[in-house]
Amino acid sequence: MSARALRGRALAKVAAVGVGLVLIGAAGLRRPIDVNATRVATGFVLVGALILLLLGIVLWRRHGGSAGQVQRWSRRSRRNDGVASPWALLRVASWIAVRRRATIVRPSFAQVPRWRRPFVPTTEFATALARVGALRIWSSAEDVTIRIGGPRTGKTGELAGRVVEAPGAVIATSTRTDLVYLTGPIRSLCGPVHVFNPSGLGGLASTITFDPISGCADPRTAVTRASDLLAGVAATGRAGDMEFWQEQARRVLAALLHAAAVGGATMRDVLSWVADPDAASGDVQRALRHSPEPAFELDAQQFLGTNERTRSSICSTIMPALGWLSDSTAAEAATGGAFDVDQLLDLRGTVYMLGADDGQVAPLVTALTGHIAREARRIAGHKPGGRLDPPLTLALDEAALICPIPLDNWTADMGGRGVTIHIAAQSRAQLRQRWGDVGAAAILNNAATLMIYGGTRDPDDLAAYSGLTGERYEDAPTWGRDGDLHSTAAHRVAVLSPAQVAQLPAGRAVVIRRGMPPAIGRVQMAWKRRDVRAVVRATTWAKRRCAARAWAADALDWTAAALAELSPHLSKTASEVRTDNDLRWTGYSPAVAKRWDR
Repeated sequence: MSARALRGRALAKVAAVGVGLVLIGAAGLRRPIDVNATRVATGFVLVGALILLLLGIVLWRRHGGSAGQVQRWSRRSRRNDGVASPWALLRVASWIAVRRRATIVRPSFAQVPRWRRPFVPTTEFATALARVGALRIWSSAEDVTIRIGGPRTGKTGELAGRVVEAPGAVIATSTRTDLVYLTGPIRSLCGPVHVFNPSGLGGLASTITFDPISGCADPRTAVTRASDLLAGVAATGRAGDMEFWQEQARRVLAALLHAAAVGGATMRDVLSWVADPDAASGDVQRALRHSPEPAFELDAQQFLGTNERTRSSICSTIMPALGWLSDSTAAEAATGGAFDVDQLLDLRGTVYMLGADDGQVAPLVTALTGHIAREARRIAGHKPGGRLDPPLTLALDEAALICPIPLDNWTADMGGRGVTIHIAAQSRAQLRQRWGDVGAAAILNNAATLMIYGGTRDPDDLAAYSGLTGERYEDAPTWGRDGDLHSTAAHRVAVLSPAQVAQLPAGRAVVIRRGMPPAIGRVQMAWKRRDVRAVVRATTWAKRRCAARAWAADALDWTAAALAELSPHLSKTASEVRTDNDLRWTGYSPAVAKRWDR
């Protein structure tokens, strides 16, 4: 028997002695015989109470401190093999748990009468990520979720479900048009649906436009717009000389965007200014004289007056951020002024931002996404509780490729302002390539829920995911030389080995959520949802009815045309038949012939 079990038995015996003394003393006090008996009974009660008090102190020190907490975790992990138990799911990630913060996540919910609150759907405050047995894992609308996995493992299909369930406006990014066709019909039931497709993917036309110069008359907007455009350029880190040139390029591009806004120029003018700074010197300085911010004029003068080598390096850093202007489709999508974010939030609209995986239009998509998110954050500051109600949902599929917004900062701040962020990426390496080691670590740390899909082959990533799942005890048998079981010893192993993480089947994910052990859940693809299938069926039947009506109209037109073509022949045949009948009845009496004519 282990030492822990022996200590437990000893404490149980001491507790029994204390309880016995208290009971004996209480019985003596209930039926006192004389004064001495009363004193003895009182002594029994006091001694027993003292024993129980000391025992309580021992147990409190043993189980109430840090050591006790660690021991409870260890026992719980051993009971459940290191994964989340049903009780842990109910306590942390169930619909009951997320509804506790409903009045904080949705301040308007506090105005709902208490008797009506149980009838409000949980999807108004949270979204269901996966199912573990009969329980669902929910994520609050204020939490960030990130899903990492290889291609065709189900992460995009699951992310589409977050678009469907969003209670408010949605910004969804993707490198394919499937997301639009899958979720667009059901999102149109909530509000207007817009498409921003500067790459022209799938022949789908853009229904909105966005000019990066819009709003840049405000100096702060010009600075953030320049940062967004430059953030869309592929980078392999942010250290050393690259960070220096990025900062210089941001200052210069902000000044040029501001000059274009106050001077009435276009993005093509900005491109020509960067391509030939000497020829642009007069136009830029003339426009900046009307600027309310003199710092921009100083930045432009420094840029135009610096040596050729430095100026060439700055221009080389800026030019990739304007490369989308060489694409006529993208250039056309960047005309027409600003985008009304207030209307989008009020009408609970949806904006699908599509971009090719080559990243050419990534600066333009990043600029529009950044504009919407920052405007939403500004609007949230004037709302009750400082939150958007209903929240704005950012569903960022392949964010590192087409929409590299500053997620390392936004994931720490946007949740408290009513902006829900759902991210999908292929690997940690992809995150590090886009946001650097520090930025990628910040994104992962700020995520309340990490969903790991299969298909990963990077040993470093697999080892990191395996380490996040923790450890568990596993019995290892020892066999004798004769083949008989000699002994069994428990040793600690990873809850999920790297190989097990890599071999997860499609539609399964390891869910690592804040405040509970890992869980392996089934994710639901959006095309299998009942509401999506119902809309698809309704759309399909509507198309069939339209096709049937068109076929019937074509059939009637064909019949009418055929009758019109045959009518001369039919009239000629009728006249010939009548003439023949007249000849046949000439031999009969006039009365019979008259009757026939009738």
